[in-house]
Amino acid sequence: MTSVTALWPIPESYKHGDTTVWLSPGVELVFDSPPETRTATKHKVHEAWSRTRDIIFQERLVPWKFYPRGAKFEPENKFGGVIKKVFVRQTSVDKPEPVPYGEFDESYTLIIPISGGNFTSLEANGVGATLDEGREPGAVYITAGSSLGVLHAFTTLSQLFYYSNNHRDGVYSKLAPVEINDKPKFQHRGLNMDVARQWYPKEEILKIIDTLSWNKMNRLHLHVTDSQSWPLEIPAMPNLAARGAYADGLTYSPQDLQDILTWGRSRGVEVIVEIDMPGHTTSIAEAYPELITGRDKQPDWDQYAAQPPSGSLKLRNPAVKKFLTTLFDDLLPRLKSHSQYFHTGGDEVNKNVYKFDENIKSNDSAVLQPALQDFLSHVHTELGRHGVTPFVWEEMLLEWNLTLPKDSIVQTWISEESTKKVIEKGHRVIAGNYNFWYLDCGHGQWLDFLPASYETYYPFNDYCSPRKSWRHIYSYDPTAGLTQEQAKLVLGGEVHAWSEQTDPINFDSVVWPRASAAAEVLWSGRTDAAGNNRTFPDASPRLAEFRERLVLRGVGAGPIQQLWCHQHPGGCQL
Repeated sequence: MTSVTALWPIPESYKHGDTTVWLSPGVELVFDSPPETRTATKHKVHEAWSRTRDIIFQERLVPWKFYPRGAKFEPENKFGGVIKKVFVRQTSVDKPEPVPYGEFDESYTLIIPISGGNFTSLEANGVGATLDEGREPGAVYITAGSSLGVLHAFTTLSQLFYYSNNHRDGVYSKLAPVEINDKPKFQHRGLNMDVARQWYPKEEILKIIDTLSWNKMNRLHLHVTDSQSWPLEIPAMPNLAARGAYADGLTYSPQDLQDILTWGRSRGVEVIVEIDMPGHTTSIAEAYPELITGRDKQPDWDQYAAQPPSGSLKLRNPAVKKFLTTLFDDLLPRLKSHSQYFHTGGDEVNKNVYKFDENIKSNDSAVLQPALQDFLSHVHTELGRHGVTPFVWEEMLLEWNLTLPKDSIVQTWISEESTKKVIEKGHRVIAGNYNFWYLDCGHGQWLDFLPASYETYYPFNDYCSPRKSWRHIYSYDPTAGLTQEQAKLVLGGEVHAWSEQTDPINFDSVVWPRASAAAEVLWSGRTDAAGNNRTFPDASPRLAEFRERLVLRGVGAGPIQQLWCHQHPGGCQL
């Protein structure tokens, strides 16, 4: 018995049979939408179909890894129905972008009918008959409320087909008939990518957006600046990147940023930019040293920062406020047409560094708290002036007890208790406990230890060791411990790829397919329709097959299990 049943992440309801159908190389898209549908939407759908069609016919997945050695798994002949058309009906006009949380529809249905076909029910939740509404064999039928739903349906369709070695021009599915009703559990399904500690070319970011879309993930959180470098060009302040980047040319121009944003939009991935502040800002001092306090204090940097180089934006400083106003006036109008959200950071603010700030001269929380409130109120007032909604890290609310705008979204990373506390204060949450969803953990320390501290830190584990396996990532529930009402304020979650020891060379193997495990949790939920936890025996063969598809698309994703396990379903359980 084969374990190949395709589909990652698993749909809300999925029924399939065991009949072979073939996809015609000349398969056509027939797109129907309301008369007032914008040309941009039609273009988006047709471009997405072109990419999908290329994937289906060029990917050439031959699933030999998922059958016992010597098994005959391909169709022996080309008998069977031939799919010549893909009918897509978008039932509503896309809302003008950017679309806020709670107002976008990602649901879709996908049907591949055959005459007299019998289903094998995987998750049959009251799905209706296949051959209703005049549907006939020889076509695929997709219905969605928006272009986002259409794109997700195309992603699902691409996973249903395999390449035939026996029939070189043949692409087939042995799963017909198929009936899928699907929609995501969480609205925000993201990856936090740090492009400040290492340099990532624009092309690498575009590739990552593609991979996110194949996982039905819809947010790229771009942590674009930090203490180590400022690669983002700000035309109003050209020295920021000219002096703050690692080297000449290692910057993102306004056109680069626009390309990233547009690429994401065309693939259903919204890019949310973060400029962390007031900490994690030392790179600003390369151009504006007067704005930063406690810059690169050595050798005891660890007294003043979470990692070197130390330094934070000064508080109660008119020049800092002017700098931020100029920054936002330049950047936010360029972002706003793609996202109404902007991440203002706020994590790991160090108290001791403010002993060097001429306006503070203290590490007393009682002194710092009102100064931080003044700082953050200015930041969020500027965002409000531009009509932008802020994201912040949890420390601003929970550690410093700052007052945030009511619509602020708080990103939690420390614990489930953090998520609960944020919700109790009435804010929406993006979750991602570092004990589960930090992908950079387990690589060991990246610091060089002097002989005097060798024994203290041996064997040099990093702070969040061990490495989080995909199974550990898969076991995390962003709403664990919450009531049904509280869970409504969890918009979703993110996995995190901090870049101290990750760069374009090893990014894929660090992130994929472990981030795919989080993608299914965020799309499908940690539990199935019956309320049962999704199991590893069900997940691992599907994830293994999905990993093969990623590899064929140029993603350096790591293996799930040894090959013998794939060829012997059930043989590697404990």
